[in-house]
Amino acid sequence: MASTPSYTLSIIFISLVALTTLTRIWLGKRHIGFMQNHRNQVPIAFSKDISIEAHQKAADYTSAKTKLVIAESVVQALLLLTFTLGTGLQMIDYVWRDFLPDHEMARGALVILSALIISGIIDAPFDYYKTFVIDAHFGFNKMTHGMFIGDMIKQSILGILLGAPILFAALWLMDGAGEYWWFYLWAVWSVFNLLVLAIYPTFIAPIFNKFTPLEDEALKTRIESLLAKCGFKSQGLFVMDGSSRSSHGNAYFTGFGKNKRVVFFDTLLERLNADEIEAVLAHELGHFKHKHVIKRIAMMFFVSFLALAILGWLKDQNWFFIGLGVNDMSSYMALILFLLVSPVFLFILRPIMANYSRKNEFEADAYAATHASSKHLVEALVKLYRDNASTLTPDPLHSAFFDSHPPASIRIAKLAKFTG
Repeated sequence: MASTPSYTLSIIFISLVALTTLTRIWLGKRHIGFMQNHRNQVPIAFSKDISIEAHQKAADYTSAKTKLVIAESVVQALLLLTFTLGTGLQMIDYVWRDFLPDHEMARGALVILSALIISGIIDAPFDYYKTFVIDAHFGFNKMTHGMFIGDMIKQSILGILLGAPILFAALWLMDGAGEYWWFYLWAVWSVFNLLVLAIYPTFIAPIFNKFTPLEDEALKTRIESLLAKCGFKSQGLFVMDGSSRSSHGNAYFTGFGKNKRVVFFDTLLERLNADEIEAVLAHELGHFKHKHVIKRIAMMFFVSFLALAILGWLKDQNWFFIGLGVNDMSSYMALILFLLVSPVFLFILRPIMANYSRKNEFEADAYAATHASSKHLVEALVKLYRDNASTLTPDPLHSAFFDSHPPASIRIAKLAKFTG
C-alpha cells in the first residue's frame, strides 16, 4: 500500500506544504533581521533625502507586515491541510449531498463556494489587523470600520456576480463537453478575462473608489503631450480618491485595448511636482511601449492552458482524489482541489516570476529616463519610498523570491547611469 500513487502524492504534498511554509518563515525572518541590522544607518545614496527617522519607520513598518505574513502563511498551510488530508472538503461535500442529492452541479458550486467562504473568513482577521493595527499605527490607514465592512460586502457580491457564471460554465463543460472540455473551458476563461479587463475601468473600479477627471490644466497639457509623443491613446486622465482609504500614493494604467485610462492617486499628485509626475507616467508608458501588459496576458493564457490540460488528465485519476483526502471522484472536487494545491507545487517558480517582473521594471525605468528625466524619476521614487515607508534595505534573498520591483538601491543606481 505504501507504494500506491495516492500514498506517494500524499507524502509529496505534505512535504511540499511543510517545505514552502518553512521557507516562507525562514525568508521572512531573514528579511526582518536584515532590515533591523541596517535600521540605524541610512544608505549613502539616500542619506541627503531620507532622514534616519523615516528610514527606521520603513524598517519597522515592513518588519511588522512581514511578521503578519509569516503568521498568515502558517494559518493558510494548516487550512490547506485541513481541507485536503484532514478531509475538510469531503465533509463539506457530505453536508451538501444531504441537501441536494440529485443536483450535482448545484452541489458542486456550493461546495466550492463554501470552501471559499471559509477561506475568506479566516483571511479577514489578517486584513483587519493589517489595516487597523499596522497601517493605523504607522499613520497610513484612512479607512473606517464601515468602509472596511462595505468593501468586503462589495467584493463578495462582485465575486459572486462575476464568478458564478464562469464556475457554472466550468462545471457544465467538465461534465458535458467530452474529452476536450478543458480546451473549451480555456477558451471561455480567456474571453472572460479579456471582458473583465475591458469593463474594469468603467464598471468595476468605480464601485470601490471615486474617479474624477484631472483638473490641473497645465499638468494635463503636459501629460497629454507626453502621451502623444509616446503614441499612447487613452480615454482620459483621472484622479482616484486613494486618500479615502490610505495615505499611500501611486499611478497606473487600467483597461485594455481602446478602453485604457491613466489614473493618479490624489495622494501622489499632492506629493510630487509636475516634473516628477511626468517621469512617473513615463515609467508607466515604458510598460506600455515594451508591451509588458500584453506579454503578461499572453503568459497568463499560456499558463492557464497548461494548467487546464493537466487538470483534464488529473480529473480522471482516482489517486489524485484519494491522495488529497477526497474519497469520491467528481468534477467539482477535481476543480477545487487543483485550485487549492497548485500554488504549493508552483512555489519554486516564484523567484523566476519575480525576476521577470523586476526586469520589466528596469526596462520601464530606462524608457522613462530617455523620454522624460531620470533625475526627476529618481526624485519621485525617493519621495515615494519615504512617504510609503518602503524599506531601503530588504534582504536580498527575500527580495529575489517575493519582490516584483527591484530593491531601491539597485534601482536608483541604474537610473543614476542615465544622468551621467
